[in-house]
Amino acid sequence: MTRIFIYCLLLFVASCNETPKKELKKENVPVDQEWISLSPKDSFEGWHIFQNEEGTKSGWTVEEGVFTFDKENSKGKGNKSLVTDALFTNFEIEFEWKLSPNSNSGFMWGVSEDPKYDHPFVTGPEIQIIDADVYGDDPEHQVHTVGALYDMIPPTNIVAKKAGAWNKYNITIDHSKNEGIIVLNGSEINRFPLSGDKWDALVKKSKFATMEGFGKFKEGRISLQDHPGVISYKNIKIKRL
Repeated sequence: MTRIFIYCLLLFVASCNETPKKELKKENVPVDQEWISLSPKDSFEGWHIFQNEEGTKSGWTVEEGVFTFDKENSKGKGNKSLVTDALFTNFEIEFEWKLSPNSNSGFMWGVSEDPKYDHPFVTGPEIQIIDADVYGDDPEHQVHTVGALYDMIPPTNIVAKKAGAWNKYNITIDHSKNEGIIVLNGSEINRFPLSGDKWDALVKKSKFATMEGFGKFKEGRISLQDHPGVISYKNIKIKRL
């Protein structure tokens, strides 16, 4: 009887000390490396219009998690791009976008809202979002077409869908590896440095050469650009790296 009791006691102690593998794995995942949604269903929580302290700018609407900018319905003076409340440095972001024919927009990172910078593009490099038919295969404008690091590096190929269809970007900005990567509709189409001699050479040959703050902020806001036409975004999610 004593032997049976001791045996059962040992089994009980062993079971109490055992930690399920699933729970251990979950606890070891850093919170800031989890995907976070940036697409509230019926609000712009987590976002605001660039330098809109007085609340006079408009043009964006949200419905069922879809953000839409319509230039014709915008009001107020100055840039009306949407920017995040939070600041980001190293991250991976995914989102879907759709635009009307001949429309134009862009995704930017490292954006500063310092009053001395009157547009997000003055500080934030841009990944171009535009109707691919605008420039087609014109060799002089491939640095301005969809998937380009705007005015700096063209995409390796055009894989965007026609205007009116949803496209999906997956973008990685990782300063710790000095690397930016653009994936459009499942295909990698661009890869570029974020600093150093190669970056400086790209900036020097671009329209941003005289903008002293351009590309200087490793930590900054993310921006969805205001531009002529109608542009929509949905399923925006981000993961800090």
